[in-house]
Amino acid sequence: MSTPAAAPVDDGSKPDRAQAVLLTLILVAAVANLPLAVANVALPSIGVAFDASQTQLNLVAVGYSLGLAASVLWLGAVGDRYGRKQMLLVGVVLSLPAMLAAAWAPSIQILILARIVGGLAAGMAYPTTLSLITALWSGAGRTKAIALWSALGGAVSAVGPLVAGVLLEHYWWGSVFLVTLPLIAIAIPLAIKLLPSHVNEATEPVDNLGGILSAVLVGSAIVAINFAAVPNSGTLVISLAIIALAALVAFVIRQRRTAYPLYDLEVASRPIFWVAAVAGIIVFGSLMGAMFIGQQFLQNVLQYSTVSAGLAILPAAFFMVLAAPRSAKLVEARGARFTLLLGYVPVLLGFLTMLLTWKEGANYFWVGLGYALVGLGVGLAGTPASHSLTGSVPVSRAGMASGTADLQRDLGGAIMQSILGALLTAGYAASVTKLIAASPDADQVTASTQSALTKSFDSAAAVAKQYPQYSDAIIQGAKESFTQGQDWAYLAGIVAVLIGAALVAWKFPKGDDEKRLLAEYKAQDEAAAAAAA
Repeated sequence: MSTPAAAPVDDGSKPDRAQAVLLTLILVAAVANLPLAVANVALPSIGVAFDASQTQLNLVAVGYSLGLAASVLWLGAVGDRYGRKQMLLVGVVLSLPAMLAAAWAPSIQILILARIVGGLAAGMAYPTTLSLITALWSGAGRTKAIALWSALGGAVSAVGPLVAGVLLEHYWWGSVFLVTLPLIAIAIPLAIKLLPSHVNEATEPVDNLGGILSAVLVGSAIVAINFAAVPNSGTLVISLAIIALAALVAFVIRQRRTAYPLYDLEVASRPIFWVAAVAGIIVFGSLMGAMFIGQQFLQNVLQYSTVSAGLAILPAAFFMVLAAPRSAKLVEARGARFTLLLGYVPVLLGFLTMLLTWKEGANYFWVGLGYALVGLGVGLAGTPASHSLTGSVPVSRAGMASGTADLQRDLGGAIMQSILGALLTAGYAASVTKLIAASPDADQVTASTQSALTKSFDSAAAVAKQYPQYSDAIIQGAKESFTQGQDWAYLAGIVAVLIGAALVAWKFPKGDDEKRLLAEYKAQDEAAAAAAA
């Protein structure tokens, strides 16, 4: 039901009961965000339960991001056209059966499918949260609201592993997927009561063909990356890459020719928009990639309990929340470019810390420092990345901006997790193969045993139990191999961060130019809207 409290207001203002409305939107974002991270802490347990390969574990971790990233642009546009509140509620409700299916999945394949469906549900709910912030707040108030939305959303993702770790101490692996159950019960009535049914929505038809092409593009690309390191998967990877390329070409042609594009390429070509989009993909992806690899490292190599592994991530959450309000002030005072570049520095230092110090026997100081630096960087860079998107598009395209902001997190997380996971898989397998070849007992290792040893750390641990006389050597070799694989992954993360920083420094407008361009965009959009009316 639409209420006066949620009506859109003039520039520089906010809705009545703004705190309650914003809290509701952040709560819904938490329902969508928590499942992104909780699976990471359970991956070792899932690997043991299903004797899963490292690639299957990668797909469990990335499946949720895959479903969300593949659908978010399309479903965000549908919400813009037919009602953001309605789309939000459908997504929150649909997340319930997906969550239950994941918790009691009878096989690794069903678990991966449930994760993808959960991501699709989040693709309905999550983009509407930022769309409504864009529609209901303006001016400096919008910047502060986005800062809280960005920081608390990231913090929820970081705190998720701690909650999951506590559950794993007492219950089965599937219990981690139930953490959103109480949030769903609270979010639904609050959303019904506080959020407007319709506010500043588009009247244009939805480009459903463009939505299908975008889903095929993102889905095929992410799956191809995940299987790139899997032996004998070359044909599959090439086929998926061809599908992704064809979908990209078809999507661009469709968006240029249709009268009502799903993704306005003219708006997307604005430097403030596309540079911020790419920059956000890298910085948010860095957080998700670090958490994905780090949880397995803490439990497999350092032998942390699930609770200790979850606690280890808290510095990331703390510094994200600490930095976000200051980031909003920096954006207003120094511009988005300065704040983005400032955020990239601690992310780079965080990856360097992980590469150089996260080894067997590492002290927690280095673990906490690595997470703290990445969290600080995401807290600083997250606000300008999202703020630049929403500030450079007309309100009628809020869904496009919010969908792109969601893609920053979800496509960034999916891409970085996929790339880092593929490198982890390849590095681990290469190291195990080398250690076996150098072993004096190499001729006694059967092909099936070697396959199990190179499959994943958990599979190697299972082999160690079968051969207790070699158990210590197998576990030690698996730890060394995992560390080598993660080093490959962190090197890729460092390269990605350097590329992102160079792009921002080169292409993002400086402070005064940014303000001038934003004013020009606003004038152009208002003139276009008046002409259309």
